Amino acid sequence: MDLDQLIKRAQAGDQSSFAQVFDYCYDIMYRYALKWAGDPDDAADITQQSSIKLAQNIKQFRFESAFSTWLYRLVINCAKDWQRAQQKHSHDSVDAAHASEEFQSPENTGFNWILLRQILQQIQSMGEGYKEAVILVLGEGLSHLEAAEILSVKESTVSWRIHQARQFIASAKEC
Repeated sequence: MDLDQLIKRAQAGDQSSFAQVFDYCYDIMYRYALKWAGDPDDAADITQQSSIKLAQNIKQFRFESAFSTWLYRLVINCAKDWQRAQQKHSHDSVDAAHASEEFQSPENTGFNWILLRQILQQIQSMGEGYKEAVILVLGEGLSHLEAAEILSVKESTVSWRIHQARQFIASAKEC
């Protein structure tokens, strides 16, 4: 059975079909949340919220775009909600011991989470939509057109955001 059929059955209340859709989506949601947050624990929290939203809102998917487009938007919204909640609780500081453990863990595959978190925070300070564009294009490998569809903006807007972010990163490297 293809994904569209599973989604339609899940929308009709078939719990087994929803479980299959969920299994298909979970790794995608976590991967995207991890790129957004730059921290595995935070990504797990965002993915948990995204999973709840998926269950609550799957009936709203209307097959007007790719399911992955709809799913990315759902995760983006959950990530933004999560971030606002974290800012209210002043949870922005990184525990150095935890970050050090994460950097040295075998699951890390050498990726510098601390650097990623700093870069994403700086890109986010550039304005609305920059972080999403960077994650979708540079992190997920989507085309500018695909990212534009997910973000509900023009392709040229995504291109401009990527260009600006690359300039920002290049200027940060020079410092």
